[in-house]
Amino acid sequence: MNNSQQRGSTLRSQTRRAELIAIGRRLFADTSYDALSMDDIAKQAGVAKGLIYYYFTSKRGYYLAIVEDSVAELVARAGGDTDLPGVERVRRTIEGYLAYAEHHQAAYRTIVTGGVGSDAEVLAIRDAVREELVAAIAEGAYGRREIPPIARLALVGWLAAVEGTTLEWIAAPADGVDAADGVDGVDGRPDRDRLGALLVRQLRATLTVIGEFVPECPPPPLPEGPFGQADDLAPVTGRA
Repeated sequence: MNNSQQRGSTLRSQTRRAELIAIGRRLFADTSYDALSMDDIAKQAGVAKGLIYYYFTSKRGYYLAIVEDSVAELVARAGGDTDLPGVERVRRTIEGYLAYAEHHQAAYRTIVTGGVGSDAEVLAIRDAVREELVAAIAEGAYGRREIPPIARLALVGWLAAVEGTTLEWIAAPADGVDAADGVDGVDGRPDRDRLGALLVRQLRATLTVIGEFVPECPPPPLPEGPFGQADDLAPVTGRA
């Protein structure tokens, strides 16, 4: 096999593997891990069971590959726009995070809760994505990914609150918001922009507290102009 043929074979293999992962994401979005057998997966995917074993060795290996693919997409969504100013990048990070959670709810729950039972490998994947998101926020806020331990702990605490809030948000019905005035319905949930503004303002409060404990990590400057809905990095008090 010449180099051209080898590259073509590799590309086809990568494409086929990606197709199987995409199928698996849809299957596990609607059905629990334990409820799907390899026979079920192969039948619904329209492939021979041996093909899944060829690419992933086992059902668990297949599931882990799906989780890792989901994590990669979440990190890409949340950590993009690296050429933007720091304040805007922080805002975009949260927007991307919430957009992913809203449109990939089953995958998001798997990432945040650790997946099947207490699977150590899934938990390690979850911890890795948390570290990457904390680093992305630190880079947007301070221009560097490495920060003092107490500053990192504060951001980890904020992210844990974001995870819990987001899980609650995607579990709520989406039809309880009055679009005319933005008032949250009793039985519904706020829209993504409104929740994003809340989380960014909570982050601003966290960054302000970090600055009090760690003077070398001052909060990023506020955007110019009067405080308003778009100026959601202002402190929770509304004072600059």
